[in-house]
Amino acid sequence: MSENIYVGVDLGGTTIKVGICSAEGNLLHTYEGPTGTADGVDAVIGNIEKYVRQIVEDSPYSWDQLAGVGAGLAGFTNIREGIIILAPNIGFRDVPIRSILEGRLNKPVKIDNDANVAALGEAWSGAGRGIENCVCYTLGTGVGGGIIINGKIYQGFAGLAGELGHISVVPDLEAIQCGCGNMGCLETVSSATGIIRMARDAVERGDRTSLSTVEKIAAKEVFDAAKAGDEVAIRIVNRAAYYLGKSMAAVAAVLNPEVFIVGGGVSKAGDILFDEVRRVFAKLAPAPLQTGVTIIPAELGNDAGIVGAAGLLLRS
Repeated sequence: MSENIYVGVDLGGTTIKVGICSAEGNLLHTYEGPTGTADGVDAVIGNIEKYVRQIVEDSPYSWDQLAGVGAGLAGFTNIREGIIILAPNIGFRDVPIRSILEGRLNKPVKIDNDANVAALGEAWSGAGRGIENCVCYTLGTGVGGGIIINGKIYQGFAGLAGELGHISVVPDLEAIQCGCGNMGCLETVSSATGIIRMARDAVERGDRTSLSTVEKIAAKEVFDAAKAGDEVAIRIVNRAAYYLGKSMAAVAAVLNPEVFIVGGGVSKAGDILFDEVRRVFAKLAPAPLQTGVTIIPAELGNDAGIVGAAGLLLRS
C-alpha cells in the first residue's frame, strides 16, 4: 500500500476518538479511549499520542503512510498558531498543542474547533460531498456552526467565523439572554436547551399539554408530542424552526451557500422540523438567493468530528 492516510482526533472531555481516513474522506478505522483529564494536560496529550500510534499500529497501514494528524475540540483556539487558548472541558489553557504533538509524532498537525471540523467532515464525505460552498448547523445543547467556502473552512481573521448560534434573530420583546451575554441569540430558541426551556415555561404557565405529565422534559419528548398533535409542542417546534429558517435567510444573503446541512441531536426530529425550516427560508430569503439551495440533514453523526479533523490536512 502506497497511499497516504490521515488521522483525525475528536478531543472530548470524557473520550478521545480517533479515526483513519483516506485522501477521499472515507473513514477506514476508528479507535477511542478515555481522555484522562483528571491526570492533567500532559496525560491528555500523552493519550492522544498513544491512541494515534495505536490506531495506525492496529491498521493495515504503516506509520510512513501517515501524512498528518488533525484535531478538533470544543473551546477557544488560536488556529494559526496551533494553541488551545481555553478548553474548560479538558482543562486546557494556553496549551501549544500543535507544536507538542508535532514534536512527539514527528508528523504535521492541525487543530480547529469542533463545529468547524464537523462541518468539514460533512462537506468532505457526508451530506455535502462534492459541494464547494455550504453552511453547517449543529443543533445540540447549543447551536454550533461551520462555513465551507470553495471546499475549505472559512475561519475569519481571528478564527471565530461560523458562530451561527449567536446570530441575533429573536425580537427584543421576546428575547432572553444567551449564555454569551447578548439577547435574542438563535441558540436561545433552536438548541435542545432552548426547546426544553420553552416547554418548561409552557408547563409552568399551565398550558394544556401532554408535556405536563413528563417528569424530565428533553427535546425528544417535545418533538414526539408535536408529532402526536400536541398543540403546545407544535408551537414550540415551529418557533425553533422559524428562527432557524430566519437565520439561514440572513446567512444566505451574505454567503449564498448551495446547501445548508443541519446536524446534532435536534436534527433527528426529522420532517416536522425540516419542513418548517424550509418553509420559513422560502418565505424570508429573496427568491434569487433560494434558487438551487437545499436544506438537508447531516449524515455522519458522531463520526463527523474525526472525519473533519482528518480533513484539516487537506481542506483547510
